[in-house]
Amino acid sequence: MAGGTWTAQNKVRPGIYINFKSRGTPAAAVGTRGTAAIPKALSWGPMGKVSIIEAGQDTRPFTGSAVTEPGALFLREMFKGTNVTSAPKKVLLYRLPAEGAEQAAAVIESTDGTGGIKVTALYPGVKGNDIAVSITAGVDEPGKFTVSTMVDHLTADSQMVEKAEDLQPNDWVSFSGAGTLTPTAGVRLSGGADGTVQPAAYADALQALELHSFDVLAYDGTDSTVRDAMISFVKRLAEQEGKYPQLVTSGAQGADSRFVINCETGVVLDDGAELAANEVVWWLAGAEAGAQYYQSLSSAAYPGAADVLVQQSNSQIEDGILSGNIVLSYDQDLDQVQVETDINTLVTYTQDIGKVFHKNTTMRVCTALGASIYREFRQNYQSRVKNNAEGRGLFQGAVLAILKTMYDKDALRERPTGGDVTVEPGDDSDAIVITVAIYIGDNVEKVYLTIVVS
Repeated sequence: MAGGTWTAQNKVRPGIYINFKSRGTPAAAVGTRGTAAIPKALSWGPMGKVSIIEAGQDTRPFTGSAVTEPGALFLREMFKGTNVTSAPKKVLLYRLPAEGAEQAAAVIESTDGTGGIKVTALYPGVKGNDIAVSITAGVDEPGKFTVSTMVDHLTADSQMVEKAEDLQPNDWVSFSGAGTLTPTAGVRLSGGADGTVQPAAYADALQALELHSFDVLAYDGTDSTVRDAMISFVKRLAEQEGKYPQLVTSGAQGADSRFVINCETGVVLDDGAELAANEVVWWLAGAEAGAQYYQSLSSAAYPGAADVLVQQSNSQIEDGILSGNIVLSYDQDLDQVQVETDINTLVTYTQDIGKVFHKNTTMRVCTALGASIYREFRQNYQSRVKNNAEGRGLFQGAVLAILKTMYDKDALRERPTGGDVTVEPGDDSDAIVITVAIYIGDNVEKVYLTIVVS
């Protein structure tokens, strides 16, 4: 089903085409929450494809490392959430193809000259060099051998076979060869190489990710060409595809877009590790994806962060906010690193796209509303209901019910009424035009206090 924005009723494909506009406050739009996406250069895992990692899932098959280890640090940060919002439900991970990437391998020859086996790491990358294979003769079953695959000195797989051709691949290696097996204390694989990721690989990543639904796209690199391509990507999805993810990145000062969230603050974790701003993107992307449409990250704490890398003055923090950056600061009273205010890079406002869209809560409300209307239309109305007064009235009621649910979650600050939703016939006999007027709620962030003493 098609989607995107519209200026004239000239669309060809059946679909829902949604515009964002301000009404002195906001209007309507699209999305469900809980999925972050990230293309990344790695030393292990499926290359050139999207892997879906659920919250709490073992990260080793995707990165070669447990979530507590450095190789999966980015996933640990993405799945942290905040002190007031949940972590994302899943992360879409695309391992970027790399020129010169090689799979580690080893050959174990039989001592009697009847054959041997070649062991090859399942994926390219230096992580394959941490794999070793040992062969021991069976004690209880003479004529059989136990072949163990060890990763970082821990047994990851063990199988008992009679000959080489009986060996089955596992999550770490594949086997080839035939003949008699020879006991060996352990042969380490070698030759694994990460290779070099070229900027063009990101284009393939975006093409693959476009086939999936996600709320936030993360870019943790520093290449301005790649960053600009990602900014163009999320804008195109909104304008042409009816999808409204936000990009979370660093170094995007001046992006001036409600679809781009820019972080310029590094942090110190409680274990002493330092994360630069482009690495803080991991946590922020996960936090933005996990925040529900009725939640804000303003004043939300970064779990496990002990301090910011560089302390800023009040004026520096204000300048960062006015420039459209997410600013993190250390609050001494609460002893936490926290988000100052949950904003995107939009700083130039128009009559249609007003200041209200500068808040990420507005974007979440809009995308959630649009997604709900989209789902309702697809499931219950498209090609099922006549385009007459009765059919349009039914759909108006369905949209109004969605608004009331959002009001009950405090996402809207005024109770919706029938006058807030209009469903009119379009120019074509099979088209309708829906107008939804909403007042988006907001959290208290500023208190102006006057104390009169007499």
